[in-house]
Amino acid sequence: MDPILLGGLVALVTILVLFSGISVALGLLLVAAGFLIAFDGMRSLELMPEIFFGKLDNFALLSIPMFIIMGSSIASTRAGADLYESLERWLTRVPGGLVISNLGACALFAAMSGSSPATCAAIGKMGIPEMRKRGYPDGVAAGSIAAGGTLGILIPPSITMIVYGVATETSIGRLFLAGVLPGLMLVGLFMAWSIYSTWRSGGTSLIATHYSWRERFEILPRVLPFIVIILGVLYAMYGGVATPSETAAVGALLCLLMAVIIYRLWQPGALWHILRDSSKESIMILFIIAAAGVFSYMLSSLFITQSIAEWIGTLDVNRWVLMLAINLFLLVAGFFLPPVAVILMTAPILLPVITNAGFDPIWFAVVLTINMEIGLISPPVGLNLYVINGIAPDISLKTILSGSIPFVLCMIVAIVLLCLFPAIATWLPELMMGTMQ
Repeated sequence: MDPILLGGLVALVTILVLFSGISVALGLLLVAAGFLIAFDGMRSLELMPEIFFGKLDNFALLSIPMFIIMGSSIASTRAGADLYESLERWLTRVPGGLVISNLGACALFAAMSGSSPATCAAIGKMGIPEMRKRGYPDGVAAGSIAAGGTLGILIPPSITMIVYGVATETSIGRLFLAGVLPGLMLVGLFMAWSIYSTWRSGGTSLIATHYSWRERFEILPRVLPFIVIILGVLYAMYGGVATPSETAAVGALLCLLMAVIIYRLWQPGALWHILRDSSKESIMILFIIAAAGVFSYMLSSLFITQSIAEWIGTLDVNRWVLMLAINLFLLVAGFFLPPVAVILMTAPILLPVITNAGFDPIWFAVVLTINMEIGLISPPVGLNLYVINGIAPDISLKTILSGSIPFVLCMIVAIVLLCLFPAIATWLPELMMGTMQ
């Protein structure tokens, strides 16, 4: 069978299997095993255990559970609420200041937790009721938190970037650095829209709370230690002090200690809850990574990956037309699948295509991640939409979605800016770590 047609058949079967409701990891394993047996015989199954466990034999993967523990320990405290309250006290007099406070808190919490749902939940529990109480429309209140939560997979430390680095054998340190400026750019675009939206809706009439200088400074000691930990983690990683995995382990330990010392989270049950939930999430991600390794082996063994890359390379189209097609594909995939699954399934096929077209794989990681961010606030999956609906069940999904659409447009603008000015993503990695050879 022609490898291109076989690739189309694999894609169709994979979509049908995943839409059946089966877990992503098990679905990938079943599809891979089925096609290997059908086209390569039963003997191919002998290699599956070796490939499955071999994919996990990577030191960089240790950073995933460590960063998850780091984020979970922060998410289980009032750190999100304190971040929100701190920024709100300083920005309350700015037009749209409460929305800006929420977006700033989302950015900082995302940098500490690396998780989009955790960011939405932590900031949304405080931010949404407060915005609604002060007269902000439900769509603005819900949409801004849903969009702000997506920053968790772009601003370092990012689990998505780690997965991309492992899948493509790209430097995780460079990927983290590449997400910094685009992440700040997205925060700026979100804030700019919030200010304009508030002004357009008559923001001067919204209720504002006035805080004294004493009230503004008194909350900072509860927030600064976590920010110091993040800066310390980044310094250790980029200052050559430790590897990302070692840095993640130290960061996880420090965040646990801070949660115990500052927020008095010393009950054994609370600590067990953190470790239990972190273990579950880590195992889920690592299971998907291992299953995707078997899936990738199947694609390569049946010459599907090579044939598709070769076919795309022979197309007589402008490379930006090709990038537009890739972006549309990623956008649609992100509507239905979680970011980790999309990256692991598409990276083996797309990496040789984009490198042959002259695109930087570090830059592409940022573009891919922003596409995945759009998927987090777009139906039918749209995980962040459901998290927000769980926080504020009286706000309909339709209202949350309509409030998120302007922020989706901001993300599309960010992708366009990255295409026009790739240095937004590549300048900082090259400055800190030199040019890739």
